[in-house]
Amino acid sequence: MPPMVSPDLLVGGQGMDDAAVFRLRDDLAVALTTDVFTPIVDDAYSFGAIAAANALSDLYAMGATPILALNIAGWPRGTLPLDLLAEVQQGAADKVREAGAVIGGGHSIDDPEPKFGLAVLGTVDPDAVSTNAGARPDDLLVLTKPLGTGIITTAGKFDAASQAALDAAVESMTTLNAAAARAASDHGAHAVTDVTGYGLLGHLREMLNASGVSAEVYADRIPTLPEVWSLIAADEVPGGTERNLASLEGDVRWHAAVDRPARLLLADAQTSGGLLIAIPPEDEAALRHALEHAGAPAATVGRITARDSYLMYVRPMDTLDDNDD
Repeated sequence: MPPMVSPDLLVGGQGMDDAAVFRLRDDLAVALTTDVFTPIVDDAYSFGAIAAANALSDLYAMGATPILALNIAGWPRGTLPLDLLAEVQQGAADKVREAGAVIGGGHSIDDPEPKFGLAVLGTVDPDAVSTNAGARPDDLLVLTKPLGTGIITTAGKFDAASQAALDAAVESMTTLNAAAARAASDHGAHAVTDVTGYGLLGHLREMLNASGVSAEVYADRIPTLPEVWSLIAADEVPGGTERNLASLEGDVRWHAAVDRPARLLLADAQTSGGLLIAIPPEDEAALRHALEHAGAPAATVGRITARDSYLMYVRPMDTLDDNDD
């Protein structure tokens, strides 16, 4: 993308952050993002709700309050009834309404493959923008949702996941990150990003590059959705997850105890995942308490370190550094 510069473009594409932020005046900025993807569940209403929560998550990661959204749809009108698209849009509308925002319209095209997403706009104080660029050595990394949505939804396409696992994944994907974002802001988070298509390690890599630091990730502290380990063992792994893992080569130092299934989980391509929060260690307990009180179960999954030859060292929490691949 050709670079564009403005003194009021506070966050652009250069830092691989979650949304663009543009200053309107000294005390007001807008955050803007968009996200579109193909169906990942069979139920049309759930697909719309997931798409909306996923798009809104980018604003929450920036500390913004959503106010307005536009639908974006590609639909094979000759093969799928428009009533199904109406169900998708109803799911999105209900989720946007839950976020306290409104949908003002949108755009659709005739498309051989169904796609849906939203462009969303929010407001934020320019001095309160949270980005992925502020992580500091000794910060702890807190993750607010379990991993495994990519694996479970891929398995669901082949009837390999139970209904209970699919229901748990849908519940996670349709949960807004609003409470997690408020808790991060209230407790002095240094950096925030949401975990989506590049997986936990992929989005952590963006945070580390933007912040000029490295990190340890504790593979045995990662929360997971039901059945994830058995589905990985059955090779129900999306191609995007495999590509994510391959893309990490050269950036990750793996402890030998971290086997391939764990590595795949850490690279699993998420949809509407949780927030990854870099928090000062003295504030971590209060943040965790606030998240749990808000119904956003969280796990401390790593620690920021000074920049090293590797961006990330992935190991079990209680191991030493002398047994690496």
